Amino acid sequence: MAVRIFDNHDLSGHNTFGMKVSCARYLEYESVAELEALDFDSLPSPLLHVGGGSNLLFSGDFKGTILHSAIRYIKYVDLGFDDVPVMVGAGVTFDDFVAQTCSHGLWGAENLSLIPGEVGGAAVQNIGAYGVEVCDIISGVVCYDLHKRKKIKFSTEECHYGYRDSIFKRPENKGRYVVTGVLFRLSRKPKPRLEYKGVREALGGAVPKTPQEVRDAIIRIRREKLPDPAVTGSAGSFFKNPVVAREVFERISPDGSAPHFDLPDGMVKIPAAWLIDQCGLRGASHGGAAVHEKQPLVIINASGKASPEEVLTLERKIISEVENKFGITLQPEVVHVS
Repeated sequence: MAVRIFDNHDLSGHNTFGMKVSCARYLEYESVAELEALDFDSLPSPLLHVGGGSNLLFSGDFKGTILHSAIRYIKYVDLGFDDVPVMVGAGVTFDDFVAQTCSHGLWGAENLSLIPGEVGGAAVQNIGAYGVEVCDIISGVVCYDLHKRKKIKFSTEECHYGYRDSIFKRPENKGRYVVTGVLFRLSRKPKPRLEYKGVREALGGAVPKTPQEVRDAIIRIRREKLPDPAVTGSAGSFFKNPVVAREVFERISPDGSAPHFDLPDGMVKIPAAWLIDQCGLRGASHGGAAVHEKQPLVIINASGKASPEEVLTLERKIISEVENKFGITLQPEVVHVS
């Protein structure tokens, strides 16, 4: 199949917020060879590579070229040992990958069930949920370097993963690396991650025997709390959970009763959803954009016709009110594209 190219392309179906914006050119490729053969100098700039568009907020029409990977494969390197390497194409829907590994009885990805987006974007963003980050199961990332026009491999250590961060998100690397494949390392040995109280409760206190049991529990939790992007537009968690010094947490919650997660380095992670809720912003709206009633961490396209500016105005309001009340500045997890 040849590279698919569209000019003045509607991006409504390429961002889960459902923003009605377009790009000058949209280009989708199915193989690394097709990517290598592109004449990047002839494409409208800037270039932006997107996955499922599940973590993006377009602030208006994009004047450059949107690149999208349709490299879709899942290859198991089964040598009969407990650890099972799995190589996955960047264009695979991440939850399809999780579903398949759980059906094969492989542990590691189950807590990341139902997170929207694609494998390449997951590796860039270092997605996480319920005590697990995707970097916990990544062994390496294969990319195409647009600057040097060659393939390059990164070990997990070289990716410099952090909370919703990686080397691929650094300003100096913006637009440089295109993820083409990700190597995961899963396990046949039961390794349930049940640190989050809600996960244990969803399992009824039982110790899960299969990763599918954990996946089913995670799916129940997410469906109860989070909007289905196929029905209501959103980009999932809009803000990062702030990580603060112990004394900051104690100032906010002298008795320690506020929800929090103690980190190994002595810092404390506070749920952004709790901070937003304490400001009385659950359900708050501006135009067609609103704070989700069941999960204040999520801003939704409530009307289906919300404009980017309405979402941005609501974002600024949330940041301002949390800062005024708690002295903490929330940082967006969602990537803003102008």
